[in-house]
Amino acid sequence: MPKKILIVEDNEKNRLLFRDILQRFGYETVEAINGREGIRMTKEHKPDLIPMDMQMPVMDGFKAIEMLRADPGTRNIKIIVVSAFAMKGDRERIIEVGADDYLSKPLDIIQTGPKDNK
Repeated sequence: MPKKILIVEDNEKNRLLFRDILQRFGYETVEAINGREGIRMTKEHKPDLIPMDMQMPVMDGFKAIEMLRADPGTRNIKIIVVSAFAMKGDRERIIEVGADDYLSKPLDIIQTGPKDNK
């Protein structure tokens, strides 16, 4: 089970939602607001998992994933794209660039969230 999660999302409300949910279930989180910052923070923090948006300023998720997969130090970190891309073929394109999985926004937290066994 991942312990440290790097949230890469430019929308502040979405970042806060992810952070609050993940911390509620005991995960340590760090946050980046664009792909370039996400790459830097991945190298610095060595997260176990990265939920990443695709449409961000400075560097989008496609380029960030491509660069993370090209680096031997980061290529095996799990990346789950969380994006509003929901057109036919988007999931396949996202997986092809190197993401491990894809969730479309808006998220249904009850459906996709961790199970609370408390």
